[in-house]
Amino acid sequence: MVALMAVAGNIAGQFGDLAESAMKRGAGVKDSGGLLPGHGGFLDRVDSTLFALPVVYGYLKLVA
Repeated sequence: MVALMAVAGNIAGQFGDLAESAMKRGAGVKDSGGLLPGHGGFLDRVDSTLFALPVVYGYLKLVA
């Protein structure tokens, strides 16, 4: 059960990272902000979490 949740969260996180990278490429920018220089901006730190958290939450609500 936990392994399935981990796999679903991981896949959602990868999609989040790819979606954020696609938005940056479409906008023609390298960094999404200047708050964390050298790290691609703050959005690069949370992009996977923004997609993975709802998936894990939904899984937990479904199972519990």
